[in-house]
Amino acid sequence: MNLKPGWLLLLSVAAGVWSVPIDRNVGNQEVKEEVQEENGDTGLYYDRYLREVIEVLETDPHFREKLQTANTEDIKNGRLSKELDLVGHHVRTRLDELKRQEVSRLRMLLKAKLDSTNIQTLQMDHASLLKQFEHLDPHNQNTFEAKDLELLISTATKDLENYDAERHEEFKRYEMLKEHERREYLKGLDQEKREREEKRMQELKEKHRQHPKVNAPGSVAQLREVWEETDGLDPQEFNPKTFFKLHDTNEDDVLDEQELEALFTKELEKVYDPKNEEDDMMEMEEERLRMREHVMKNVDTNKDRLVSLEEFLKSTEKKEFNNPKEWETLDTKPVYSEEELQRFEAELRDKEEELKRKAENLRQEQELLKERGKALEAQRREYQQAVLEMSQRKEQQAADGQPPAGPNEELKFQPEAQKLETKDPRPVVHCHGSPGTCLMLVVVLLMMRCSRGRRPGHSCQHSCNPLTCRDLRAAPPLLVSTQLPPVSHRTVIPAK
Repeated sequence: MNLKPGWLLLLSVAAGVWSVPIDRNVGNQEVKEEVQEENGDTGLYYDRYLREVIEVLETDPHFREKLQTANTEDIKNGRLSKELDLVGHHVRTRLDELKRQEVSRLRMLLKAKLDSTNIQTLQMDHASLLKQFEHLDPHNQNTFEAKDLELLISTATKDLENYDAERHEEFKRYEMLKEHERREYLKGLDQEKREREEKRMQELKEKHRQHPKVNAPGSVAQLREVWEETDGLDPQEFNPKTFFKLHDTNEDDVLDEQELEALFTKELEKVYDPKNEEDDMMEMEEERLRMREHVMKNVDTNKDRLVSLEEFLKSTEKKEFNNPKEWETLDTKPVYSEEELQRFEAELRDKEEELKRKAENLRQEQELLKERGKALEAQRREYQQAVLEMSQRKEQQAADGQPPAGPNEELKFQPEAQKLETKDPRPVVHCHGSPGTCLMLVVVLLMMRCSRGRRPGHSCQHSCNPLTCRDLRAAPPLLVSTQLPPVSHRTVIPAK
């Protein structure tokens, strides 16, 4: 898809989305191959959503026509958003789907953030939490309306304007961290090694500064060098209009930020080589950003973050184009002051102390868990020992002929009856207790059968009630052994 300057205002950092060259010669029937450019991320957390919305809107002929005639102010102030009501139904349906996907993604991000901070909430109010995202309407989470497009445009414009400043601040912190680590490294060395290491580092700095002259970006010298070495053309035949057409790679009649930054590669190669120890590639990218900002400041007169052909040709007529000031690279002066470095180091110390406190808390929690684990292990061993002793006691009691005892030393019936040393052939059941209250008598009755072969309790003509059945009443009397002490007696089951 080919993005117009209005959309490129929103994606000026990304330099257009999947642009396809347009054949501007109506009479020429040649079919050009589609060229998909490798484009960078805008750095916005909603970059994919922004790109997909633009891609869908570009498929509507009416909206595309309005976009071609719209100026930067129409896009910024939201007038273009009102045209959303006139797009096709399939476009609106696709936009609704994109918004629902974005809302779902944001909900997942919020949940992950809450989980990471260990915030316990009984019920998550997604509508309230979504208000912190400014690129969509949180009150309507299902359909994409004109307000959503207006919010998306205004938020992206604002965020992209702050993007370069954030990149500069990030680079400054990177440089301060590098200097802090260098000083800490030197502190850990003895005097002799420190002097030798400082000398080596100074030599690397001097070696980095010894590079060819860097032409001012956007000057005639810099552009002619690209014309000759990159384009392979005669520098004496340099033509600004032809140069513009050659480097407008997506043929949208403007040079976006990525197309401009590509022009500075030759100048940057004079200073930075990834094979050299003294050359930092992070510094090279910061230098590229500074060059692009310099050109935009001098050439982009309407401040739309794009360079049109008219703006480019006017810049070649300025005095600075032929006689620019000498370009100062990053190695000429530091990007931070000593005071900023001291504040940064104090911030690092505070963070280090906080990390130490957290580490100590984690260590204490770990020790507490170990102690609890030891206590649980000791308790487990005690339980195992108690079970083992109880088992051994039962085995000893069985070997001594004593009745087994329960957990509270109460007596239990033996599972098997022992035979009495008597000539009586009737089986003997041992019980312990008073004969008048012995429950074993009930057991004996339950074990007997009536004359019809039925056990008591089963249905028969006599009901087989142990107290009324005449067959049971006619059974031989029970033989109660008196050979045991008074506290015990034996009950003999009558033979069948």
